[in-house]
Amino acid sequence: MAVHTVATPATPSQDAPAVDLGPAVALSCRECGERFPLGPVFACVSCFGPLEVAYDLPTGDPEALRAAIEAGPANIWRYAPLLPVPADVATKPSLNPGFTQLVKADHLAAELGVTGGLYVKDDSGNPTHSFKDRVVAIAVEAARAFGFTTLSCSSTGNLAGAVGAAAARAGFRSCVFIPHDLEQGKVVMAAVYGGDLVGIEGNYDDVNRFCSELIGDPLGEGWGFVNVNLRPYYGEGSKSLAYEIAEQLGWRLPDQIVIPVASGSQLTKIDKGFKELIALGLVDDRPYKIFGAQAEGCSPVSTAYKAGHDVVRPQKPDTIAKSLAIGNPADGPYVLDIARRTGGAVEDVDDAQVVDAIKLLARTEGIFAETAGGVTVGVTRKLIEAGLIDPSLTTVVLNTGDGLKTLDAVAPTTGPTATIRPDLDAFRAAGLATS
Repeated sequence: MAVHTVATPATPSQDAPAVDLGPAVALSCRECGERFPLGPVFACVSCFGPLEVAYDLPTGDPEALRAAIEAGPANIWRYAPLLPVPADVATKPSLNPGFTQLVKADHLAAELGVTGGLYVKDDSGNPTHSFKDRVVAIAVEAARAFGFTTLSCSSTGNLAGAVGAAAARAGFRSCVFIPHDLEQGKVVMAAVYGGDLVGIEGNYDDVNRFCSELIGDPLGEGWGFVNVNLRPYYGEGSKSLAYEIAEQLGWRLPDQIVIPVASGSQLTKIDKGFKELIALGLVDDRPYKIFGAQAEGCSPVSTAYKAGHDVVRPQKPDTIAKSLAIGNPADGPYVLDIARRTGGAVEDVDDAQVVDAIKLLARTEGIFAETAGGVTVGVTRKLIEAGLIDPSLTTVVLNTGDGLKTLDAVAPTTGPTATIRPDLDAFRAAGLATS
């Protein structure tokens, strides 16, 4: 299948956007290439392929563009010239996510035997403590442009909180939908912003089907579903991860990057972002490998990759990594394409390995990752041991959320080292005193 990773420049006569979304000029089908006006649509009417944003990106002096980016705000709006947002986006009410830390993880590298430089892109530093703030920020601008009054989504947890918070800041009503059995921390965080939170009896795929039905019903009129009818714009927010990583590495691409896979959108958009940076001359054109990470209890893409298949067969999720528990990932086939094209792979780890990796990252780098971060760190270790990740090359691992949201995963095996009486003899008896 054809995967358009670099947007085709549009001509004014062909693509004249009726709304102001900056450099965005049209929507383009990933499969057949047909182009459509900018609007709240997500599927091609000709072949039912997914739509993505096509751009008229800046041309000219890369050094000048680099300088303009570096002079911008310390959030994703520094990359506004490369995103589907109006030029004045930084002046509008927003959570202003992005530009999170790229942590040089030397202690973790020593544990894993990495000598070429290991970095953790820690997106737990976003306003609602997950990367979802990035994608929602872009979707909010599309919702404004198309006149929506309610923001909505189907969510495994993090997105629900991000939508609730962004809607509150931007002045939208919100109504979000989640599986009924999410982690309590994510439920509370989604509800606290005052919007409507609706639990659906079933898993994420059931929630997503319900939202698709609601979009086609008069009840959904005026609703912008960030990951359904606004999905082409929403997905572009993940490109900002690619831009930031490259900038934080001194305007160069990593040799290897490990990315968690739920729907697969984040991985495909990071690849798109890397290719745009190359096309614009902002980084050198050099090979890079992209690796996808899944939990064994929901690993449809990993299973397809290992079997050499091009089709991703849906699975019923059964894993503690609920933020990755999408059994029928929309972008799964594109993840396979990218992993194979770049020389990467897609791997999975079981729940025990996820918990162990969460603790490893916390112990070595002081980063408390949610279960998705445990998946990426666990898969990184597994790929190094299998010889698929070269430890002598620069490697970036994504942590997409905060461990405080998934306490249940580590609580059974994490607690006080000892409980003692408040006196020195008890402390000595516990064997904790150091010489």
